[in-house]
Parts: sequence; structure tokens; C-alpha cells
Amino acid sequence: MNIRRLFDVLLFQNQERSQQVSLAHKMDNQWKTYSTEEVVKIANQLSTGLLKAGISPGEKIGLVSLNRPEWVIVDFAISQIGAINVPMYPNSTAEDYAYIINDATVKMVFAGDDDLLTKLKKTETLVNHNISLFSFDQGSDKYLWTNLLKDEIDHETIETLRSKIEYEDLATIIYTSGTTGNPKGVMLSHKNILSNTAAVTKAFATGGPEHTVLSFLPLSHIFERTALYVYLHMGASIYFAESMDTIAENMREVKPHFFATVPRLLEKVYEKILVTGYELQGVKKNLFFWALNLAKKYDLDNNQGFFYNLQLTLANKIIFSKWRAALGGRVEFIVSGGAALQPRLANIFWAAQIKVLEAYGLTETSPGISFSLIDDLKVGCVGPLLDGIQVKIATDGEVLVKGDNVMMGYYKRQDLTDEVIDNDGWFHTGDIGEMVDNHYLKITDRKKEMFKTSGGKYIAPQALENKFGESLLIDQIMIVGEGQKFPGALIVPNFEKLRTWCQHHNVNYTTDDEMIKNSEVVDKFEREIASLNESFAQYEKIKKFRLLPQHWTIENGEVTPKLSLKRKIIKKNHQSVIDSIYS
Repeated sequence: MNIRRLFDVLLFQNQERSQQVSLAHKMDNQWKTYSTEEVVKIANQLSTGLLKAGISPGEKIGLVSLNRPEWVIVDFAISQIGAINVPMYPNSTAEDYAYIINDATVKMVFAGDDDLLTKLKKTETLVNHNISLFSFDQGSDKYLWTNLLKDEIDHETIETLRSKIEYEDLATIIYTSGTTGNPKGVMLSHKNILSNTAAVTKAFATGGPEHTVLSFLPLSHIFERTALYVYLHMGASIYFAESMDTIAENMREVKPHFFATVPRLLEKVYEKILVTGYELQGVKKNLFFWALNLAKKYDLDNNQGFFYNLQLTLANKIIFSKWRAALGGRVEFIVSGGAALQPRLANIFWAAQIKVLEAYGLTETSPGISFSLIDDLKVGCVGPLLDGIQVKIATDGEVLVKGDNVMMGYYKRQDLTDEVIDNDGWFHTGDIGEMVDNHYLKITDRKKEMFKTSGGKYIAPQALENKFGESLLIDQIMIVGEGQKFPGALIVPNFEKLRTWCQHHNVNYTTDDEMIKNSEVVDKFEREIASLNESFAQYEKIKKFRLLPQHWTIENGEVTPKLSLKRKIIKKNHQSVIDSIYS
């Protein structure tokens, strides 16, 4: 079957790789499963209902939900009648929803639960047209999404509409979270996403109907959404985690063969492993840290000889096997994207036979640009380029991309589209990078986030922030110092880890506000900074820092739903603190 439209992925699975468990999620402590045939049937029932509700091809339908089978069913029901799916982050604000609903003239919105429905109801007074709201949860009958499901499926109309949808037609509008200003609607066609899906499926070089995956990154983001189409095409069984808090438990239940994640979650996994190690006693503790120290010395690019390999084999048998068991015991590889992965962490996981592959891309590139392979990767790089994608490095170091994966443009914003896609068709990513060994792409920073010190030296903040994030005591960090003599840092401690450190060092922990001023705590952070500074040139070293008592959150507008820093807002909110660094 020729896959040319997003809904073809599901039809392909139904024809070629039909599964008894295509989708699954937890309900009342039990996994509720959907076969491929059931997913197709319910999607057709919903398509019929949408048509009867007056939805026409080209109209926009919003989708705000955590990952669950209904998200996928709604996605396909929208797609196959030529309507446009406009997904939104569950952790966005009512004001963000209102902006998107107005901008895209969204006619109908599906909410994942009644809490999200309540938030969406607040937008009704902010929206300049009527919208219909529905909820997946069993709340008020008025809003139940099942009211739209029609027993008598209008197969003829659905098939007619399917036949009119072309490969290059608009499929979805995804609003970027935006570190500055209002979000931009990225228009992605069936071609954009499916060309990327095909390239990623080929890169996987494994997987099939016998495989199981766990999905927990938001489907509202293109990274997990493209992965979803890859999984469906392969015929893998997709289990949706209950929440971000239950991932560890769900891993043990589902025993996935692979999954997509972001570096921050891998960092949390590692932190939990360390905490477990510190709680051990005697010989067990000694063995744990013996194995961990071996892993820290691991270098994927260098064979360290027979004796080291022998020790590592033993460590894998008695210690690292427990790490793998915590991930379900069947993980063949993990795909990490969305941000840079610490090379040290990558080597540690590979030493433990947990293969972490880095991927790189943007919403505007559907998203994949490069993808590490099990037998073709370099730690610190984001892999070789995916099939069909061209990259060139501009004279200022910016990564430029061409390919079928590059977006159609920004919705209703030709001016912004022209800023990022030049006359020769190159998409300007805004990332600074280089090709290593003329084969592996390496990303070093965001172009707009680099700054100069008064001495004329360029500082790449993300490289510093990624390195300093290795400290278990640092939860959030932002490098500052544009036009100043040296770079400084605003640091939000990991207060849970700080409390543990205080207990171990007999420091009386009072409140977060008081502890960041405690001289012993400040001294500890100074030692942490000094140690991590050793990785950088003299002009890059953090000379001074300030500890902050409150986390940067989505609610206060200081981070995006993807948890990227909104630097201008953080700087504005903490200008007096920054000034104190340089006074």
C-alpha cells in the first residue's frame, strides 16, 4: 500500500500488520487495549459524526490532551476528512489556547479530561467566534466526545473525501511554544511528516509487530507525533504512560523495546539510580560505585583493552542488569531528542548496555534532520543526516536544511516564513553547528542566544548550561553576561538534593529562601562551579553566580511548555539579581 496521507498509516496497519493490541492505556488500574480494527472503526464513526456536526475539509479542530488512544483516534478521524488537526500542549494557559483558537479559527476542540475542559471553557469569553467543546472523560453528558460517534458509518463520503486529499496538502498546524512573543503556527503537510516518517523508519532498521513501545512525550509535539506514525507503520503495540510520574512503573509493566525521551528525563533516571546507590550499605555500596566509576570511564569511541572490558562485563552482570530491569528489561534502544544530551551521561548508559541514540530537528522540519544509529553514531553529535535531507553550514555557523520535511510555512505569516526560508529554499534553523568527520552533525548552540562579553569573546550559553546541568544540585541554570567582563549564572538549586546534602553534612535545613543564603551551601555551590568550570576556556568560566529560591515555570511565563528558557523574561524578572553579579 502506498502511504501518501497520514491516515494511510493506520489503513496500512489494518491491511498489512493488524494488531490485537495497537493502542493501550491504563483505566481503573487495568490496561485497556484497542485492536487496529477497533481504532479504524471508531475513527470512522467519529469522522461521520464530525461531518454531521458540520465540519468541512480545511476547517481546524483543536486537540488538547495527554497521550491516550483517543488522541490518535481523533487525529485520524480529522485527517481522513480533510480537516486540520491543531494540537495544543496540555500545560499551556487558557490565554495561549485562546490565541491559537482565534489565530487558526478553530471550530471544535477535544479536551483530554475535565480539568482541561474547564480551562478551555475559560477561553470562550476570549475567543471571537463560537467553538464546540468535547471531553474524553466521563464528565457532563453535554461535552462527551462519544456523542459524536455514529453507529452508521458514512463510508462513501469518507472515501470520497480521502480520495481528494493530496500528498502535499496541509495536514496539521502546530504552534511552537515560542521563547519570545506569540506562538507561530507551523504548517506541516502530509508530505512533510510522511517523508520524515519514512526516513526514521528506515533508520530504525529494527522493530515490527512483535515490538512494544511506551509513549509519554506529548503527542502535541512533533517529535512524539512523528514517532507515533513510525510505530504504527511498523505495527508495534503502543502503550501510553499514565503520567510523567508513573513512567518507571509503566516501564516495568509494559517492558518496552524502545521509546522516545528527552535528556532531562534520562538525567532524572540517572539521579534516581545514584540515590539508590547512596542508600546501599557495605559491600553492595562498594560494588555499585565500583561499577559506576567504570561506566564513567567508558568511551564509546575507544576500546580500553581486555582488562577494562572484562571488568565492565562483570559490572553489567551484577549491577547494570538492575538498571536495565528498571526500564523493563527489554529495551533495545532509546531515542533522545528535544535538547542536547550530556556526553558523559550518554557514555554511562552505553557502558550499562542501554543504547541511547540522539536525534535532532525542529517542529519546522517535521522534526527529524539527523538520527544516530546503533552502528553509526558519535557521542556528542546528533547523528548522520536522515535520508533525503541536505544540510549546509552557513559562514556564521548556522545550520541550514533542505528536504521534503521542511514546513510549508508559518500560518498567515509570510513575513516570518521569508525570514527563515531563503530564496534558494534553505531553512535557517537558528542553531549553530558543524559537521564532524564530514558525517556527524553536531549542534553547539542557538544563534540568537550567543552573546559577546566586553572582551569581544563569544559565549555559547547552552553549552555551558548543559555542562553545569550535570551537577545533581543544579535544577535550572541560565548563563548571563552579555557586554560584561565575564559570564555569570542564575541558578535554581535542586532543593530535594540540596536537602539530602544538608542532612549528610549536618547543615540544619530551614527554608529554601534561607538555605540559598547559607554560607555552607554557597560554598558547596562554589566548589561545584569550580569543578565544572575546568571544562571551559578561561573566558568562558563562570566567575560569579546567584542562587534563586523559586523555579522558573510555565505559569509565570519563564519557560515554554517544552521547558525551554524564556531568557528575556527571566532576565527582566531578575534584572536586579543580575546587576548584583556585576556590581
